[in-house]
Amino acid sequence: MSVTQRHAEELIQGARELGIELSAQQQEQLLAYLGLLIKWNKAYNLTAVRDPDEMVSRHLLDSLSVVPFVAELGDNWLDVGSGGGMPGVPLAIMFPERHFTLLDSNGKKTRFLVQVKLELKLANLEVVHNRVEAYRPEQPFDGISSRAFSSLEDFSNWTRHLGNADTHWLAMKGVHPDDELQALPADFRLSATHVLRVPGCQGQRHLLILRRSV
Repeated sequence: MSVTQRHAEELIQGARELGIELSAQQQEQLLAYLGLLIKWNKAYNLTAVRDPDEMVSRHLLDSLSVVPFVAELGDNWLDVGSGGGMPGVPLAIMFPERHFTLLDSNGKKTRFLVQVKLELKLANLEVVHNRVEAYRPEQPFDGISSRAFSSLEDFSNWTRHLGNADTHWLAMKGVHPDDELQALPADFRLSATHVLRVPGCQGQRHLLILRRSV
């Protein structure tokens, strides 16, 4: 099944409900990304969502729901455990002036992400095949995002070396993770919690923003 006009209309309408007006190029790139995700998912198992009709809300719109928060922060971003590229690819499309590094330890997934970069001509996107603990960039990131990657404790511990006191850690979660917050490392604190209302998505969605004291 390919991307249909219905998918396009759902994307445009859902983005508007999130307060986002997509340019023609952004629409085209997001739908092209969706098409690649549908195609490659059959062989590479990039996402547990198998139905293309669910991918607009559960992947594209879910990723776009954090755009207002990313907009307020810095220019150099890391998406940890990026998998099929959420939210990193949609964010790279929405912020072409910023740099996004997508990190994953799974070779099949990073091969897919390289293909996305090439086909969508995303010059601001870098794909890194590595374990997060072993990754050593030249400078700390302004923002580090994760979506269904790990517990907050592991997310903090595994990425501590990739940021500093100026970095914002953005963890996209379902139900508010009260237990996980209790286990936060001593040098991390919860800076803000936002309820995400994603058009077409059932269930709770939350964005937790963490900061680190150095």
